[in-house]
Amino acid sequence: MDLVSPPPNTSGFPSSSPTVPTTPTARASSSSPSATTPSRYESQKRRDWNTFCQYLRNHRPPLSLPMCSGAHVLEFLRYLDQFGKTKVHNQNCPFFGLPNPPAPCPCPLRQAWGSLDALIGRLRAAYEEHGGRPEANPFGARAVRIFLREVRDFQAKARGVSYDKKRKRPKQQQQQQQQKVTLNDNNNVTPPPPPPSDHQSAANE
Repeated sequence: MDLVSPPPNTSGFPSSSPTVPTTPTARASSSSPSATTPSRYESQKRRDWNTFCQYLRNHRPPLSLPMCSGAHVLEFLRYLDQFGKTKVHNQNCPFFGLPNPPAPCPCPLRQAWGSLDALIGRLRAAYEEHGGRPEANPFGARAVRIFLREVRDFQAKARGVSYDKKRKRPKQQQQQQQQKVTLNDNNNVTPPPPPPSDHQSAANE
């Protein structure tokens, strides 16, 4: 039976993972394609986490992960704006509020709200997976939530788009609606003619 040492700790938190003995069955399962090929979400989450950790290392002064706060997360989000690809019109731009501007303008490119919202969700999960405490998660800070809401509202006005999600009807409401439609269809069916009366039967004979 072999002993497999855990990977080096790059999270900034103390590691509590012990050395795990492996059996041939465990080695075979770990080498299976499903275990070695991460999903698209997991791959993107790992890249986002590495990018954020690199940002902390390059910060002046350098920051350790346990000392990271919601304010540092906001700095990181503003830093990412320089790599954005979404045109966000300023309020004094003549194309402010137009979803399809007829001509180019000098307004800056920003990170789209949807991209930032998804990024924070992945980083929030990665923080706890690397040993961070949920109650101290800087990606779930109130300041970050307010910032994302303000970005969403401003970009919706500037770009003339709506980020409101359509509410899906519960299954029960859909079934009730279908039952009403069925009943209405049945009521609209032409009824069969009434049977002939006794007088009509005698006259025909």
